[in-house]
Amino acid sequence: MTAILGLSAFYHDSAAALVVDGRIVAAAQEERFTRKKHDPGFPALAAEYCLNEAGISIDQVDYVAFYDKPLVKFERLLESYLAYAPAGYASFGMAIPLWLKEKLHTRKAIRSGLGRPDAKTPLVFLDHHESHAASAFFPSPYEEAAILTLDGVGEWSTTTLGTGKGNRIALTEQMQFPHSLGLLYSAFTYYCGFKVNSGEYKLMGLAPYGQPKYADAVFEKVVDLKDDGSFWMDQSYFNYAAGLTMTGPKFHALFGREPRRPESQIEQFHCDMAASVQAVTERIMMLQARHAHERTGMKNLVLAGGVALNCVANGKILRDGPFESVWIQPAAGDAGGALGAALFVWHQLLDNPRHVTPGHDSQRGSFLGPKFETADIAAMLDEKKIPYERIDDTAALYGRICEILEREQIVGLFQGRMEFGPRALGARSIIGDPRSAKMQAAMNLKIKFRESFRPFAPIVMQEHAHEWFEIRADQESPYMLIVAPVLEKHRAALDATDARAMSDDPDLRRRVNVVRSSIPAVTHVDYSARLQTIDRDRNPFVHGLLDSFYGRTGCPVLVNTSFNVRGEPIVCRPEEALRCFIATEMDALVLQNCIVRKDALGPELLAEAAAAREKYLSQFELD
Repeated sequence: MTAILGLSAFYHDSAAALVVDGRIVAAAQEERFTRKKHDPGFPALAAEYCLNEAGISIDQVDYVAFYDKPLVKFERLLESYLAYAPAGYASFGMAIPLWLKEKLHTRKAIRSGLGRPDAKTPLVFLDHHESHAASAFFPSPYEEAAILTLDGVGEWSTTTLGTGKGNRIALTEQMQFPHSLGLLYSAFTYYCGFKVNSGEYKLMGLAPYGQPKYADAVFEKVVDLKDDGSFWMDQSYFNYAAGLTMTGPKFHALFGREPRRPESQIEQFHCDMAASVQAVTERIMMLQARHAHERTGMKNLVLAGGVALNCVANGKILRDGPFESVWIQPAAGDAGGALGAALFVWHQLLDNPRHVTPGHDSQRGSFLGPKFETADIAAMLDEKKIPYERIDDTAALYGRICEILEREQIVGLFQGRMEFGPRALGARSIIGDPRSAKMQAAMNLKIKFRESFRPFAPIVMQEHAHEWFEIRADQESPYMLIVAPVLEKHRAALDATDARAMSDDPDLRRRVNVVRSSIPAVTHVDYSARLQTIDRDRNPFVHGLLDSFYGRTGCPVLVNTSFNVRGEPIVCRPEEALRCFIATEMDALVLQNCIVRKDALGPELLAEAAAAREKYLSQFELD
């Protein structure tokens, strides 16, 4: 047996992953255990979980693989500060003590974090984008593929292009800091008042409310784009290379105003800015995909890096790009680097073969986290004196859940192993009836406590996806990383009032509530949907639930959002799911085979829940 523990840490989204004899056994982000969103600390709890899942101790681990090279990253930091000196002194003063105290001693921190400071287990440090590339190619369903990795920055690289063949990857082209698509997108995220490394998906969701009015200005003044998708960014508009903010005075002057204050009113200007950077991103990614196809001649493409979570751009590459097939790492950001590092050691350094089953990846649905048994959950509920109904017959359980959903009620779903990556894929999800016109607003304002403009994703039976969305019958999107339009036949005709609201109403809350299709809860304002297809092999429970709902309603689609409130990591344990359920206006909670109903809790528990709500919500910093 050869066990390889992969780690990512000390920037954001720390994680651990365990590969045993080439098989992905477990992977999880540290935030799920510490309950601190995007936790950058050493992933001690995630590593402990991975080892427990395999039934081994740290002494049985043969290699520990780290997802980047801290010394090279430090070199880039120093060179950047020197290049911009004396500007950036404040940022330098904040960053250097942290590096001198912790980050330059990563080898020691890893051994201490794993509880074995004197261990002799070999430590392997990989290039950041090698880890991304390995995470994209090695679990993919392809014998060979072109590779694109895109993020903010690793050590020096911000974008890389290469190939994967058999058990080897090779990166042959790169772009380097400070020219970065990820940092460009983050600059607009900051400018529009959202948190960097957290709010980029909000910007993507805001984009359909606007028009790309400023895209030309970006290409004329800020970004010099070449035909191969490479580009040069005029750094006089930015402040991220050596400062404490993303954008500078010249950026603000170009677009005519200062950055939006967080939590302040979102105006049409911000929608147009979001649409503009989204259009810029899509154009750059498409050019890079075409260049990758020309250089490699391959029919398949794999993607990783934080920018690969831009599912709108991914959908356009899949539909309009040159590749026959595209596979995206579900944990495309830094968390996935832990998995890529472990797989790189197994395949590339130890020269072990890959065994590919065409059409099937080895990510195992990305259900790589902890699982909790019904008996243990029932014991927990009994101890807390929570009334519940246990239904061990699966068909009866489906029926009961569907009854609740058909009443336009909202259900917390806690099933099987927790997902690895930022998306809830049905294991730690909140679900609802997509046919309900009030569902999106109810979920946003009463469950998630977040901005009303943000869309929700549909989960749909794989075999029926092409009947509802613009996707080929043989295409899939199991990891919610592709956006596809709702088919014309399911769209609603708009009256004059609705049409005006869709185009120019300054109140996003009114625009979002316009019914645009027969599944309005998952149809964004531009008729798009962030699609997750569900098949029997990867997720038999949710596929069966969808099949039951389809049999009762003729609709094979449900609303799916992550099981958490705004600023909270997705729930990991049943206790966290119960606490979230009680503190929100969720109607029912399905913990494996146990159903807890809000209306069965009784006045005492409900009063307790109301009293605890503010305290519960206040512990999570707004994202």
